[in-house]
Amino acid sequence: MSRSRHSALLALIAVAALTLTSCADPAEPGASSAKGETKGKTPTTDVVSSVKKHEPAAALLPEEVRKAGTLRIAAATGSPPGAFYEKDGTTLSGADIDFADAAAKVLGLELKREVASFEGILPALSSGKYDLGTGNFGVTEERLKTIDFVTYINDGQGFAVREESELKEVKDLTALCGLTVGTTAGTTFEVTLEQNKGRCAEEGKKPYEVKTYSDVAAVWLSLQQKRSDVIMSTINGLRYAVSQQEGLRFVNEFKRLDVGFAFKKGTPLAPAFQAAVNRLKEDGTYDRILEKWGTTESAIETSQISPPELKGPAPK
Repeated sequence: MSRSRHSALLALIAVAALTLTSCADPAEPGASSAKGETKGKTPTTDVVSSVKKHEPAAALLPEEVRKAGTLRIAAATGSPPGAFYEKDGTTLSGADIDFADAAAKVLGLELKREVASFEGILPALSSGKYDLGTGNFGVTEERLKTIDFVTYINDGQGFAVREESELKEVKDLTALCGLTVGTTAGTTFEVTLEQNKGRCAEEGKKPYEVKTYSDVAAVWLSLQQKRSDVIMSTINGLRYAVSQQEGLRFVNEFKRLDVGFAFKKGTPLAPAFQAAVNRLKEDGTYDRILEKWGTTESAIETSQISPPELKGPAPK
């Protein structure tokens, strides 16, 4: 996501700034993004600097990585709570950033981070350009053919609309027939929408139109400016954004997916990162990161290496 696009999104969010009630549930639309935070502000709590190196986890790293002490990481940026530029245009923030930095501290590593496009990261991992990547990458059967994952949260697919929309729930994609759906290019959302476009015609309904954008800010602007009737994105990202912007509402979860650090298939780094995530759960850092970003419903019981894609609809 470009810095100018991100600035536009933050400006849009700031316009809608209103103080939220302290009793709101952070997981629900209209709730605070994190404890003590209010609309128009992003969380600033430091949840990483106190993390200590854990020798048993670090010992799982390949010897050459332990000696070098660094890894190359590609980060896709978008909007809160995943990964984004702060208003200064240079500082990266978000849950993905916190999880990667915390895991690196557990392993005694320094991350050499480079911002890259979402759609370009997975191919770049396969080519060896980066050692790992973050970008709220959902674990899917297709991606598992070339990528290994170490899971750290559970997120997935959902929908949001303008407040006046008649769309109340999307249990099946035929609920979108006749509408214009905005989403981000190169994502599981685009794949899901394109694979199911023909179902409207099968039921004698007007097909939905899919409009893709290069970054999340453009997707939200398309909804605000009525170029999209509904948008499909990450559950956490949707819930966060509608809690910060007036006139929008979260529709529902559609499908849950495990989300993980992405690596080249066959990576020797996976066991160490799995141990690092589980160590963060043990020392409480994991829960503090989720609480900071208002995503406690995305907690996993334990980190897994390349689990099968979750099937079926999201639980109500």
